[in-house]
Amino acid sequence: MTSRTVAPRPAPPARDGGRRPRVARLAEVIRTERITPHMIRVVLGGAGLAGFPAGEFTDSYVKLMFAPAGATYRAPFDVEQLQAQLPRDLWPVTRTYTVRAWDAVSGQLTIDFVHHGDQGLAGPWAAAARPGDVIQLTGPGGAYAPHPQADWHLLAGDEAALPAIAAALEKLPAGVPALVFIEVTGPEEEQTGLVAPPGVDLRWLHRGDALPGVALVQAVHATPLPPGNGHVFVHGEAYAVRDLRRHLRAERGLDPEFTSISGYWRRGDTEDRWQAGKREWNAAIEAEDAVA
Repeated sequence: MTSRTVAPRPAPPARDGGRRPRVARLAEVIRTERITPHMIRVVLGGAGLAGFPAGEFTDSYVKLMFAPAGATYRAPFDVEQLQAQLPRDLWPVTRTYTVRAWDAVSGQLTIDFVHHGDQGLAGPWAAAARPGDVIQLTGPGGAYAPHPQADWHLLAGDEAALPAIAAALEKLPAGVPALVFIEVTGPEEEQTGLVAPPGVDLRWLHRGDALPGVALVQAVHATPLPPGNGHVFVHGEAYAVRDLRRHLRAERGLDPEFTSISGYWRRGDTEDRWQAGKREWNAAIEAEDAVA
């Protein structure tokens, strides 16, 4: 464990302790934009977003609901009613996406989608979306925002975590140092519109043909951390996140209360399989950490 001199610790970051009621909302596509070859930005609006909670978290997320192949219904729909009437393979399918931005004045919700051709549900939907299309969603949830009293910040993740990292960059306290690592396929996937504030060391990492997370893990392992109390946000592919969780908590000695670390996805799994097994995965990691 690395020994470091630290200042008095600020209070732990606030957590999203209570679950908000799942209010189904109908949002309308206002416009779309391909911001990199594999990232599509969809801006949603419409009367269904009236009263959407702004939220205090930079990792706010919504649950988007899609009708699976073979289903004859379209949004809006009553999920519980469909589950009671239809076989399971025709139930609405949920996909979780981070809110890139919410503009309460215009009533517009921005979501960025990773698009890999015909793979999955949400990416192809975003690629085909046109103004006037509708999507049903619930949310937002969330649990992280940069702590205003931290001495430094570490933000690390891949494309899935990029919207949350970008939102956090906009909320970092002025003048506080931050290390930011974002892993993408190659230089063409770097978002030129994402500008690091003064004092922020933003590093784009290119995985090329390597497995997701390898470049991210290597970069974080190799980087010295500043002195004092840091606030950490590490999200992305589950195997890489597991490695970084152990490294930052066990080897670097960072306080778990100041490390928001979780897998957004796991290679080889659909979101349905990952979400179904995520609780057990996290429990196993907690048990391993306790032994270590």
